[in-house]
Amino acid sequence: MLRPKKVGTLPVEGSDEQKRTNEIGMAIPLLKTCDIAGKDITGDALLTQRAIATYLVEQQAHYHLTVKSNQPALEQDIALLFQTRGDPDFVETAPPDHGRIETRRIWCSTALNAYLDFPHVGQAFLIERESIDKKTGVSSCETALGITSRTPKEASPKRVLAVNRGHWGIESVHYIIDWNYDEDRSRIRTGSGPENITRLRRFAVGILKSFQKPAQTIAEMMRKLAFNTRLVFDFLRMTQNSTRARLN
Repeated sequence: MLRPKKVGTLPVEGSDEQKRTNEIGMAIPLLKTCDIAGKDITGDALLTQRAIATYLVEQQAHYHLTVKSNQPALEQDIALLFQTRGDPDFVETAPPDHGRIETRRIWCSTALNAYLDFPHVGQAFLIERESIDKKTGVSSCETALGITSRTPKEASPKRVLAVNRGHWGIESVHYIIDWNYDEDRSRIRTGSGPENITRLRRFAVGILKSFQKPAQTIAEMMRKLAFNTRLVFDFLRMTQNSTRARLN
């Protein structure tokens, strides 16, 4: 079950007090500060909310949202639609990266547009990601469901897949930072502190990624650095071993 975390505060109407709220409550106030007209706004399953979708379309933006169990009826309807799917509408094989070959397939449909209990659906989609480990040959496959307010005329299957990939490219960075630094619960909240600490964390993750080996996680690298702080200076190219620094 997806459980939103308390990540911000909003003013209480008619009072000087503020109340803590989660990602869902912060979404629209945050969007109000941005020029979103004509843009694709992506979100993970937690933000697949009718009020957010309605707001985006009213602002002439387009949504691209993941569907999971926090919207059970929506998830079941879309899953049933694609249960007996034929050939994919588009297939993309990514160049080998981190020791694996990944193939992505997408199916799109407008069949449920008038049926789904969700505003402004332009099409529903299912994405299948198949990954093969180059060294072991072991394969894995996962599927993801989603909806977008863009119609097929506005977004081809290739474009829908590209938008989805762009979202998870950003989300993966946030996930790494939140998982390893618990950033969403950070108590650094005043002045430029939150922005500065985020920049430092992203810098650290960037350094680690430049030395990352296939199948090696950032968390694993951080644990090894904690037991061998000398490697930190190697990674920052401050020692003679800098060119050979590796987390073996």
